[in-house]
Formats: sequence, structure tokens, C-alpha cells
Amino acid sequence: MRVLVTGGAGFIGSHIVEALLDGGADVRVVDSLDPSVHGPAATANGAAADGTAGGGVAAGGLDRRAELLVGDLGDPAVAGAAVDGVDAVCHQAAKVGLGVDFGDVTGYVAGNDTATAVLLEALWRNGFGGRLVLASSMVVYGEGLALCAVHGPVAPAARLAADVEAGCFEPGCPRPGCPESVTWTPVEESAPADPRNVYAATKLHQEHLCSLWGRAAGATVVALRYHNVYGPRMPRDTPYAGVASIFRSALAAGRPALVFEDGGQTRDFVHVRDVARANVLALCADVASGAYNIASGTPHTVLDMATALTDAFGPNAPRPMINGGWRPGDVRHIVASPRKAAEELGFMAGIGFEEGMAEFAHAPQRTAIAATA
Repeated sequence: MRVLVTGGAGFIGSHIVEALLDGGADVRVVDSLDPSVHGPAATANGAAADGTAGGGVAAGGLDRRAELLVGDLGDPAVAGAAVDGVDAVCHQAAKVGLGVDFGDVTGYVAGNDTATAVLLEALWRNGFGGRLVLASSMVVYGEGLALCAVHGPVAPAARLAADVEAGCFEPGCPRPGCPESVTWTPVEESAPADPRNVYAATKLHQEHLCSLWGRAAGATVVALRYHNVYGPRMPRDTPYAGVASIFRSALAAGRPALVFEDGGQTRDFVHVRDVARANVLALCADVASGAYNIASGTPHTVLDMATALTDAFGPNAPRPMINGGWRPGDVRHIVASPRKAAEELGFMAGIGFEEGMAEFAHAPQRTAIAATA
């Protein structure tokens, strides 16, 4: 089987490429090697700025056994070349993270919506009817699902800036006049989508576009809604990385992890090698089109994560600092139910929180990548 992995030179994509190659697949990667993600040393010939290249794995992590096509997926010519002759597609290419502010909107739409549309048009014009696995995200759920003591299951109300700035971090019941606070409960894939930032809106639109293509082409589309992915090769020193990477970058620079709000935000942290395995399962499992939560099933607070990472970094690492700040568009609690992925894909996370954080504390972060074409 020949699999196209878009964004295959990136953090998650490079791990998926390795897993596919180790399983016997032929892999083609299309990646722009964007310097804002891969660093200014990114090239297509295996030479990094520091001269490192490695044996079977190129600098940054792309396995040399993969075929690499360097180009922007939003370019129809690049997309057309990328899809030629492939049997399945694993679509990882995207602009990720919460970003800085709404001024990032055109970048997210171009990198996520437009590039996905160009890819799907290329697949359509090429008569492709194989399986497409899409990297989606838990952000499509917004604040997720919660329980009100009076009204039962509810979608939490959007948090108001004035409340958060005053230190009232927990969302309330959305029912008019209800004064009750709510407690989080795991989100199933059937929960209604409620994107609350630009990135979330583009990930949901990707799901919609891929679903429409799948119906028209008679093809299977599997959307994997990743929760907070972390692990080796995360990019460093960028606001577009996940919170684990931001904390790891701070520790590497001798600074404490700065924890927003009171640190009580609840997330599910899932290791990148588990996510790669989920993608391989999704490419091969006998399932119909649909969405799946990809999560560890064991939630932790952001402060838990900052503490575990700091502890693993070493005894001289500065302790986490709670600074009370917040980011517009951030949600308070989002925790997944991993039941459907376990039952239908056979996926269960295998790397525990403590084990994964201990590894990540000393794992290299991504600053540049190079690979042979």
C-alpha cells in the first residue's frame, strides 16, 4: 500500500511516517518545510544548518525511507503530483495551535481550509476512492460537555472576559437564569460541535469538506479528533505549539512554566507515538466514515502537567508559576471519552502520563528538519 502523508515532515506526521514504514507501507510525504515550523535550516537534501543528518532518520525526524515532495499543498500542481498513484491519504498538514489573536485568521483559513480543498479537488480529479484519514482536533467541541445539578447534561456557556479576568474561571450553566456552576464530563463523538476560536472553526470545516468529498467519491473518511498531543519533535519557542511544548521550551531556557488561570484547566494529554498508532489503525480498520476521539482516557490539569514536566526536567528546574492570565478562545475543560476508538478502531493509549512526561522532559524539540527527496 502506498500512503500519502501530508505534513509528514512535521511533529505528528513524522511519527506516522515511521509507523507506516515499519509496518511495510510505501510512504510519500508532501510538506512545505515552512521555516516557521521547521526552522530556517529546512532543506530537501538532508543537510541541516548544523551539518547533522543522522543515519536512517534525517534531522528533525523525517525517515529517509519516505519519498519527499517539497511544496505547498495549496498549490494545485503540488497536490496533483502528491496524490498520483497513492492508495490512501493521511492528511496531517495544517496550521495548528490557538495562535496569537484573530489577526491569524487568514493564515489558518489558507493553511487548513483552502489547502484541504485543493487536496480534495486533486483527489476528485484523479478518481481516487481510497481511504482518507484526517487529523482533526478536540477543539471542535468548544467547552465540551458538562453536568448541571439542576438541568443535567449541558453545553457550558461561553466564558465572559470580565468573569475570567476577575478570577471566575469555571463556566456556568447555559440555561437562562440558572446560577449553577457545572462540572465537566467526558465528551462523546456525538456531542454537537461548538468551535470557539479560529483554529477550531477551520478544523471543523476540514471535517465537513472531507465528509462531502467522501460522499461524492464513495470513499471512507475517518476524522481523528486529537486531544493534547505531546512528545519528541514538538516545535519549540512558538505560540502555535501545544501547551506542553510551550512549557518545555521555557524550562529549556531556564524559565518556569507560566500557567494561565489557576492551573485547573482539564485536558487529556496523549503521546505522539500513540497518535501515530491510531492513524495506522484508522487506515486499516474495517470501519465506515466517522469521527473518533484520540485520547489517553486519563485527564490531568494543566498544572499537573507543568508539575510533572518540571519534576522530570530535574531538581534545579524552576517551579511552575501561576500567573492568572488567560487567552481569549481558550476553554476551561475538555475531556474525551475514548470508548468508540477502542471498540471500533482497536485503539487504546499505551504510554502513561508519567512515563511520557519523563521522556518529553529530555526529548529533542524541533528546530529544523532536513530530508532526502
